[in-house]
Amino acid sequence: MPETALLLTPMHYLYLIGVIVILTVMILRKDTPAVCIGFLFLLGFVGLGTITGGIQVIFKSILYAATQFMEIIATIALVTALSKCLSDLGSDYLLMTPMRKVMKSPSVTWWLLGLTMLLFSFFLWPSPSVALVGAIMLPFAVRTGLSPLMAAMAMNLFGHGIALSYDLVIQGAPAISASAAGVTTSQVLHQGGPIFWTMGAVTVISAFLLNYRSISGSVPVTIAHREVSESSLIKNKKAAFILAVLTPAVFLADIFFMVFFQLNGGEATSLVSGTAVLLMCIGAILGFKKKSLEKVTDYVTDGFLFAIRIFAPVIIIGAFFFLGGEGIGQIMGTDFSGGIMNDWALWLAGHAPLTKHMAAFFQMIVGGLTGLDGSGFSGLPLTGALAHTFGAATGASVPVLAALGQITAIFVGGGTIVPWGLIPVAAICNVSPLDLARKNLLPVFIGFGAAFLVACFII
Repeated sequence: MPETALLLTPMHYLYLIGVIVILTVMILRKDTPAVCIGFLFLLGFVGLGTITGGIQVIFKSILYAATQFMEIIATIALVTALSKCLSDLGSDYLLMTPMRKVMKSPSVTWWLLGLTMLLFSFFLWPSPSVALVGAIMLPFAVRTGLSPLMAAMAMNLFGHGIALSYDLVIQGAPAISASAAGVTTSQVLHQGGPIFWTMGAVTVISAFLLNYRSISGSVPVTIAHREVSESSLIKNKKAAFILAVLTPAVFLADIFFMVFFQLNGGEATSLVSGTAVLLMCIGAILGFKKKSLEKVTDYVTDGFLFAIRIFAPVIIIGAFFFLGGEGIGQIMGTDFSGGIMNDWALWLAGHAPLTKHMAAFFQMIVGGLTGLDGSGFSGLPLTGALAHTFGAATGASVPVLAALGQITAIFVGGGTIVPWGLIPVAAICNVSPLDLARKNLLPVFIGFGAAFLVACFII
């Protein structure tokens, strides 16, 4: 049973004020890095008691956030490098041609892109799936008239939303929740199944209907016009054709290896990223021969410049929110542990009047709070433990409560609500993470409402 008798300090209240101010600035569509830096200094000053401590916390927090994001930064950079190589050779145009028969309209494309992302993410997890689906399908989706922002929404809600929160195949998330709640993984998946599917279905249907005009109203790129202009740019048709065939074939081989060798998470992401680098090098050699060494350097440089440009403000924002989770111990020292937002969640659990339905509601609130650090999985031990506590106190279903906490923690922190958690999709689609987060907000909250109502019936 988690300890709920917590003493809230001035640092806790200052951090909560910071969260409210930053979210308010985001809603007003203003940039937040300067606000985050200000609160980083104040938190360091209050927590460590010195001005120098406050200054050091700014740098340490940013450095910590950069290390946490580095895997994603490298993946985005290397996939972008491959994308530039495909474009220079004209391979992307050749890849697009057979997809015209399938992706006939932006609306059909939206669902096809989302369902493909869902399938890949169930088996591979979303991060490597974003790279795979983005590298192969995104150019085709945009050619049908689907805007990059709408494409990002489809990939994000189906992948980092439905697939990651349910985690039906790999079962990493439900295993953590179940272990902390004292139940089995199958109980969380089975008893929580109606909630997971309700959340997913209501969210994506709401997203489609709310954005129907934006999704279906765009005019597809005229293939005939592009055929004349783009085909003339393919100077080395043999190299373009080889890379156009090799790219999907090798990525399909990656999928086979991931499934066969049970690679997931960082291992799967590294396989995809490494494959992208090799394909880029092969394309440069085939297409540019003596100039291939310089072209590889150019592609890698362009890829990392793009990734850093996207991530620079997000690293600053993430630095503040990592203080709310377990990162605070590494940033400010071992005297600080557990995370400020986790403390607030425990305080809330210990001071709220409980019934079955109130327990379900607070479980969702706690899950959302723990997700604000941008790591959906970091809050699962807490939501699982609280599910056990709330269940014992009210007689509610522990697996259902665990499922609710898991859904909100991952939908918020795993990459659909907080901008610093959905960077992979935003970067691959070259859209603003803040814009994507705003687009996701209403559909996800409609999904939360539907999930809560279903939970009230089965709890």
